[in-house]
Amino acid sequence: MLALVAGLAVAGCSSSPSSSGSSGEATREITHAMGTTKIPVAPKRVVVLDTDKIDTALTLGVTPVGAAVAGEAKSWPTYFGEDKLAGITEVGTLQEPNLEKIASLKPDLILGSKFRQEKYYDELTKIAPTVFTAQVGSTWKENFLLDGDALGHKTEATAALAAYEKRAKEVGAKFGDPSKIKVSITRFLPDSIRAYGPTSFSGIVVGDTGLGRPEFQLLADKEDKRFAAVSAEKLNLLDGDVIFVAAYGEKAAQQQATVSAGPLWQGLSAVKAGKAYVVKDEVWMTGIGVTAANRILDDLATHLV
Repeated sequence: MLALVAGLAVAGCSSSPSSSGSSGEATREITHAMGTTKIPVAPKRVVVLDTDKIDTALTLGVTPVGAAVAGEAKSWPTYFGEDKLAGITEVGTLQEPNLEKIASLKPDLILGSKFRQEKYYDELTKIAPTVFTAQVGSTWKENFLLDGDALGHKTEATAALAAYEKRAKEVGAKFGDPSKIKVSITRFLPDSIRAYGPTSFSGIVVGDTGLGRPEFQLLADKEDKRFAAVSAEKLNLLDGDVIFVAAYGEKAAQQQATVSAGPLWQGLSAVKAGKAYVVKDEVWMTGIGVTAANRILDDLATHLV
């Protein structure tokens, strides 16, 4: 009876009332990007296969037994602190999860992304109940709520997201009319430079504060408004009242150092005004969760006062 009541309490609009599996453990059904899956009401051994899922799990007080890593990043988000990451086992990369390692951890729930791991879904379901979100980045809030529901923390996830959105508005309000401040978001990758638009993770966070964006970075003429490549000859497209710049991995950081020492970068108005700030890629780009979003708000509040 107690297990049934607990299951009903955490079941939400995306999931059905709980029942009992063959092992006697309370279960419920949850609808996600790949269909409907029966999962434990209170999963205890969770494996996460994308960076947003590790942020979500740790934000909600769940330490995964296993997690994939982003290829160039080669680590999990350090902004949680070493103690929160202790005991997590690496299970391959986002693009190539290690199925053997995952199976060895005996998970009772796997969280992943259709966008990245669709071809592995059938094999993963043979290991443990598997829940996939559809996309990454632009749907980060919906993903946070779905993954929070799957983890058995729907109420906490809803409250955490609401608290973040309230704080975002408060941060923006500190600047009077925040839309007058044009914030540029720039990222160096090993082989390219990107300007990030309004539907990227960091673009959504900046937008939630009401801060403005440079005209080019609104990507008004683009179907995909997450990001756009910028050539080294057109760095003027990265300018703004302030520039936040991140680098994805060591090679990208080397490219960033080279470009930022050059005359085109040094000629940007934000750079000349001393308003170009290097920020953590794991926060602004790969975190994609509520804790990472709050760290972005920290950076905005620190550098824009």
